[in-house]
Amino acid sequence: MSEQKNCSGNCSSCGSNCSSRKAESLIEPTGEFNNIKHVVAVVSGKGGVGKSMVTSMLAVEMRRKGYNVGILDADITGPSIPKSFGVISNAMQNEIGIIPAETSTGIKVISINMMLKEHDAPVIWRGPVIAGAVKQFWQDVVWGDLDYLFIDCPPGTGDVPLTVFQTIPLDGAVIVTSPQDLVSLIVKKAYNMASMMNIPVIGMVENMSYVECPECNHKFSVFGGGSESVAEELGVELLAKMPINVSLAQMVDNGAIERFEGDFLKGAAEKIEKLNK
Repeated sequence: MSEQKNCSGNCSSCGSNCSSRKAESLIEPTGEFNNIKHVVAVVSGKGGVGKSMVTSMLAVEMRRKGYNVGILDADITGPSIPKSFGVISNAMQNEIGIIPAETSTGIKVISINMMLKEHDAPVIWRGPVIAGAVKQFWQDVVWGDLDYLFIDCPPGTGDVPLTVFQTIPLDGAVIVTSPQDLVSLIVKKAYNMASMMNIPVIGMVENMSYVECPECNHKFSVFGGGSESVAEELGVELLAKMPINVSLAQMVDNGAIERFEGDFLKGAAEKIEKLNK
């Protein structure tokens, strides 16, 4: 009772650990030259499910809708976003900050690969240094006016996803998965982390869902299934089921993902667009 009577309401200047103490926000502001309306993290419970591809395709879809879009490649030890867009230039810096590269359609991109002398050089850093690089991308890059910033997170629930969830004001997260037996486990890990950090889950995208026969158009689910039941169990919308597509894979390898005409993520883009409303 005495604590409540003497409480000033300013928890930052108080050392008491009372029951009414407010949790301090760790959210960091972006740079003063930035106006970023919506931030969406793309996450996965494990690697190799096509998270970077989904990030790239979502950015392309939103750019085609006429929005100003950026991609922050937070996968510091395994960056692949520049490769998808054919970005080979190094990042530049001036007196106001780090200048991101722009793709052929005007998507702004920043990645650690753009800061290395050799793009295939390994990044052998400890967790806190990697997390610091992600925060620098958020704070020191001159993004300018963006309608949507997509953050390509590394797989798992380690330092970088934790840094993104704690320090960047996310509007939500998209979980990427694949239809293997471990799907329920990996999706639940990603979902539970988002829930613990009070980050809304916009929905799930299942990659490598099927192969479509070019002659009869029959769809073969080569890896089985399971995402529908997991999405229903968690109360999360399954936004898209992406096939294994040779043409898409070739365009990614050639840095030409912006030229791919498929609309596999049209529904997911429409859901993200509703963040404006």
